[in-house]
Amino acid sequence: MKNTLEPAPNKTVNPERWKIGNLLFSQKTAPYLFIAPFVLSFLLFFLYPITNSVIMSFQEILPGERTFIGLENYSRLLNDHFYRALYNTTIYTLLTLIILIPIPLVLAVILNSKLTFARNFFKSALFIPALTSTVIAGVIFRLMFGQQDSALMNSLLIQLGFSPLQWTNNAYTAMFLMVALASWKWIGINILYFLAALQSISKDLYEAAAIDGAGPWTQFRRITLPLLKPVTVFVVTISIIGGIRMFEESYIFWGASSPADIGLTLSVYLYQQGFDYFDLGFGAAIGLVILFITLVFNLIQWKFFGLFKKEED
Repeated sequence: MKNTLEPAPNKTVNPERWKIGNLLFSQKTAPYLFIAPFVLSFLLFFLYPITNSVIMSFQEILPGERTFIGLENYSRLLNDHFYRALYNTTIYTLLTLIILIPIPLVLAVILNSKLTFARNFFKSALFIPALTSTVIAGVIFRLMFGQQDSALMNSLLIQLGFSPLQWTNNAYTAMFLMVALASWKWIGINILYFLAALQSISKDLYEAAAIDGAGPWTQFRRITLPLLKPVTVFVVTISIIGGIRMFEESYIFWGASSPADIGLTLSVYLYQQGFDYFDLGFGAAIGLVILFITLVFNLIQWKFFGLFKKEED
């Protein structure tokens, strides 16, 4: 049998493709090509809007005309509407932190236990609100907490012998509605974060602690809480950001204007001034103040969690 070797086809390589291939596999250029999409998106969607907002905050903006007015937009922030928006935002953020950190943590610990009955069902049930649109949830809440006596919550109050409430016309019930809606929607997300962190903790630590005589509470305090610290810091950070930038929970109940500003938050105030009154320079100033407050809140909580301390050798 005669073996014949077929000559390899004469392939011609496109010089341009060869250059591009060399460029992609070059150790000098490849890293820059890989980070280019991030750099471009950062410049286009983050740095440019921030820079433009800073410039706008020192300007009076009219159609086709921009006038530099110095710090006048910032001095206009010293008014009762802004103080009310700041107060509502601060109270809302603190209440959501009180609810959305410890309760999801405890529920995650319970759901992580093998002794919990139907834990997969409860995991799904608690996460479903996170998949629901805030607008749809707000419509449901408005029906439940309606002003009429026939609304669900008012009818329950009447059945229990209490007077019906004007839920969206009172400052306390208004804050309750916003916090309740946010808590109902986001508690499942925070449970998911804590569950993921709990499942990464080695069971050997708990077994060793049990051998040494540590009970469930001691194990939770000495093992679970310290090892959950990175996730806790992350959850607190995103909860602070979410609380200060809160817009939907207020807007679906009252729109941009609420009676006596009971639902006015910083983001709603920004929307009201920037888009309802077309005062874009003042709106930009409000936006930068929101950014500054968010930064201060997070620096305080990072200091509280000791993130600025140097790690021990």
